[in-house]
Amino acid sequence: MPSSESPRPRIVWFRRDLRLEDQPAWSAATRSGAPVLALHVLDPVALGGAGPLRRDLLFGHLASLDDDLRARGGGLLVRHGDPAEVVPSVAAAIDADGVEFDLDVSPYARRRDRAVVEALRAAGRHVGTHWGNLLHPPGAVISPSSGRTHRVFTPFHKVWAATPAEPWPEATAATLVDPAGLPGAAPDPLPRPHSTPVMAPGADAAAERLGDWLARVDHYPERRDLPADDAGTSHLSADLRWGTLSPRRVAEVVGTTTPGRAAFVRQLAWRDWYAHLLWEEPRLGRHALKPEMDRVTWRDDPDGLAAWAEGRTGYPIVDAGMRQLAATGWMHNRVRMITASFLVKDLLIDWRLGEAHFRELLVDYEPSQNVGNWQWVAGTGPDAAPYFRIFNPVAQGRKFDPDGEYVKRWVPELASLDRRALHAPWELGPLELAAAGVVLGDTYPAPVVDHAAARERTLAAYAAAREGDG
Repeated sequence: MPSSESPRPRIVWFRRDLRLEDQPAWSAATRSGAPVLALHVLDPVALGGAGPLRRDLLFGHLASLDDDLRARGGGLLVRHGDPAEVVPSVAAAIDADGVEFDLDVSPYARRRDRAVVEALRAAGRHVGTHWGNLLHPPGAVISPSSGRTHRVFTPFHKVWAATPAEPWPEATAATLVDPAGLPGAAPDPLPRPHSTPVMAPGADAAAERLGDWLARVDHYPERRDLPADDAGTSHLSADLRWGTLSPRRVAEVVGTTTPGRAAFVRQLAWRDWYAHLLWEEPRLGRHALKPEMDRVTWRDDPDGLAAWAEGRTGYPIVDAGMRQLAATGWMHNRVRMITASFLVKDLLIDWRLGEAHFRELLVDYEPSQNVGNWQWVAGTGPDAAPYFRIFNPVAQGRKFDPDGEYVKRWVPELASLDRRALHAPWELGPLELAAAGVVLGDTYPAPVVDHAAARERTLAAYAAAREGDG
């Protein structure tokens, strides 16, 4: 407990904003003049829905944040439990004058934060809330005609790009509280990754990744859709998700001085857009933005769902993507669209089941991005993506992986096929396949569905839903 002469401490509750630079909650706390305690709550609800790769990356980021804080004389206090109970309890234990934290847009985060705020204010404590994980907060970019977030991206982006950013305070030097010196129970130990995180954790490593991207970003438009080209995309999505980089810093450092840079910064606008939509429409996680699309009669196909999830659909580009996801917790964006389209439009399986699978495995999982992108592909959500847009997995593979490098990397049993046959091995005869060591239905699955027939089935199901007969 602080003495009557010393100022009461201020808590910064870190969630998905694991950095000290360009972090408005941290800046506000350091400018308060009070000693600052850094807190992270390991929430069983959030951890329970995360696969091991995402958990291990989180644990690595927490260890790095703790190192950064210790270098400044403090440390990270880690507690396990329900944040609605833990945050007010810690504040009471040290008689904190208040808590600063960055907001989030998911329905669960909003319920959690509301409970924390109510408990803190009931105890007479200051609550400072901020937006540190978006360029513009929800409500800052709206349609002049409707007074709400645009339902089509292009006009949203036009207003987004012309909207000045709200200023964030600059952090100042502050006295940090060492968790080891707090009264009462000892801090919970920092969780240890069970395996080496899929990328180097921490804000310094994220800054290095951003620096590496600057050398490649000008080629982004022509390389972004090639999944075999590891250098064609930034690989910053997980850093933005965990807040080891702020989106403002990314936008400022990259800029828009070349077509490649402008195209990349435009992707940050997509990220804001989906976040704004979920804030405005919390039902998006479970319901189609277009109500009639909730009438689609989805197929109950557990075998098809399992084949898709395990990368054994018989469509090589789909299987490569799903195997990459399982092994690394990440998937190239073009392939995310292809695999999502296959589940929804070829197998006619509810997009929510695919969203849940990605939710568990992605190391860069964000509720708004995952829901927004799945609804976009399904044709049930915002923007002008028509329901009848159905990716042909063979054509997509031949266009974006023309030499088959990506497929060969993740589906090595097909590596001996030539570049054309690689994306549709069933087009070869048994003898030609056998010469390459491939036996359909044995060494590699036969296609689980005929794409042309599946396309017609899906168009009919969507048309029935739109007409009220779904």
